[in-house]
Amino acid sequence: MIAKKLAGRVFIVLSLSTSAALCQEPVNSSPQASTTKTCGPPNYCARTDRKSDPYPEKPPAIGPAASVFTDPTFGSRIVRVTDETSDPKQAGRPLMTPSSAEQNSFNTDSTMFYVTTSGGSFVLYSFDPATMKARVVRSPQLNWGGEPQFSFSKPNILYGINHRDTVFEQYDTSTGKVTEVNAPAKCVKLDSQDSGHTVSASADDNRFMMTLGPQQDKNYLVYIYDRTQGCRWLNTQTGEIGGQWGPKGTISVPDRFPIHNARMAKSGKFLYVTRGGGGSPGHRWIVWEIDTMNVSVCARACGGHHVMGYSHIIGTSGQSHPMDLWMRPLNNLEGPVPLIGGLETGHKIWFDSHFSWNNVNPEDSAPVCFSTYQPTNPDTPGAAPVVSGPWENEIDCASTDGKDKVWRFAHTYSTARNGFWSSPRGNVSQDGKFFMFTSDWEDQLGKLPNGDKYRTDVFIVELK
Repeated sequence: MIAKKLAGRVFIVLSLSTSAALCQEPVNSSPQASTTKTCGPPNYCARTDRKSDPYPEKPPAIGPAASVFTDPTFGSRIVRVTDETSDPKQAGRPLMTPSSAEQNSFNTDSTMFYVTTSGGSFVLYSFDPATMKARVVRSPQLNWGGEPQFSFSKPNILYGINHRDTVFEQYDTSTGKVTEVNAPAKCVKLDSQDSGHTVSASADDNRFMMTLGPQQDKNYLVYIYDRTQGCRWLNTQTGEIGGQWGPKGTISVPDRFPIHNARMAKSGKFLYVTRGGGGSPGHRWIVWEIDTMNVSVCARACGGHHVMGYSHIIGTSGQSHPMDLWMRPLNNLEGPVPLIGGLETGHKIWFDSHFSWNNVNPEDSAPVCFSTYQPTNPDTPGAAPVVSGPWENEIDCASTDGKDKVWRFAHTYSTARNGFWSSPRGNVSQDGKFFMFTSDWEDQLGKLPNGDKYRTDVFIVELK
């Protein structure tokens, strides 16, 4: 046993053999009964080895939407959620998960989720967690973009941004009722070409965030609405903070930039903003402590995608290995803790990863889940993706509580060569039991209606 300190807490790290023993089946018990009782978040029983597992010669044969099958390498159940008939507006169009793995696309109890369409809309599905059967409910006719966020506290509430009127709205999936939450134009002056983007809500449904401006990479305002205190905002091009509560003025750090992406911590206390261009060289993102004037700049190991919990942010360091994950306190970005030890240094083939932490608890000790892909995967139909080591072209979850463990659940079967939307970006459910991802299934799903690239579909893997 090894004692390990993380963010001021001490954890006991079990050896691999010891932790594996905790998930072993009791004598004379059936495998199904044992799995049901002992395996699941946060103590998964999936493999945690570091063996390099090549893909099968051919991808698993899959049926139409609602077909459930087993990953031949890792043994997890997978359901095909969509097929070429699933888009209610145009048959054959690709369907996919949200562009960001940070988005919360499952409701609180994993009985509903949404997928996005290439037309900018989204489709609601009902889901049976026991059987993994998914069924289309409706495609809401809203003036929203295709990437709303489910509430972290109410299973029937979705939050989104009305692009026509630039307001926060909530949608009740049980009644179809739409309610306005807040209109930023009542608080801050907007230009005629400005619109709202990237809805984000705190875990208690009290605070909301959107970015404002003409478009991604040219947006300039992060706007916060607190149900009890009103509005607050940060202009990233002028450095000015204003609104109806909290201290106001100009931030002390010199970074000024347009916005690529922004998210709010589940606590509602911090904001993470990535720059779309300009700014100081190497300063890829900042963190704003919303109730204050405190803005911190990430100045070291800031590359790659990141995701926030309540008080920490996780992402790759971009240094010695593509899975060199750092967990940083949001109030001390220069105090990172590496999550995975014993990594092979000088790993030459760099693969991309998208992190999802919708299952996080207030202590930030729940596993963080992710999908990875190789940009050098072959784009010949039916050719297996590249594997030169563990975790490549896979769906995995990493421990954040000091146990130095990565659970391996499935291959993605995605070439990631049919444009951005074919990359297997994924979203973990709030209960940590499922992971939804996009795949072109090694170009086996047919071509797009225009005959250009190969289409994608949405799949869900069970995490046990």
